[in-house]
Amino acid sequence: QVQLVESGGGLVQPGGSLRLSCAASGRFFSINVMGWYRQAPGNKRELVASIRNDFMANYGDSVKGRFTISRDNAKNTVYLQMNSLKPEDTAVYYCTADLAPSIESDYLHYWGQGTQVTVSS
Repeated sequence: QVQLVESGGGLVQPGGSLRLSCAASGRFFSINVMGWYRQAPGNKRELVASIRNDFMANYGDSVKGRFTISRDNAKNTVYLQMNSLKPEDTAVYYCTADLAPSIESDYLHYWGQGTQVTVSS
């Protein structure tokens, strides 16, 4: 059973920083793209950032220059460093990963359970 387990959310003041982590566990053959989405109340889920297994990264326009995505392939973990946080960054942040369960399988898309990030004074 593949699981994505997130950690690092919480309450932070505007201008502050948080670092999210997401580790993939269970049995799988390989991981391709890992990333983060977020969803605020009343809004659609949106891409925050993604990173391929060759470390090529992609960012949503609203977070460029403030957030940095990285990964540790040896630990099957993706990170999101969030700096200069704004109240509009408040949302549930979801980890995602494209994993191949076996060498014969196509990549399947998995989601974490979500972690709350609240930016407020």
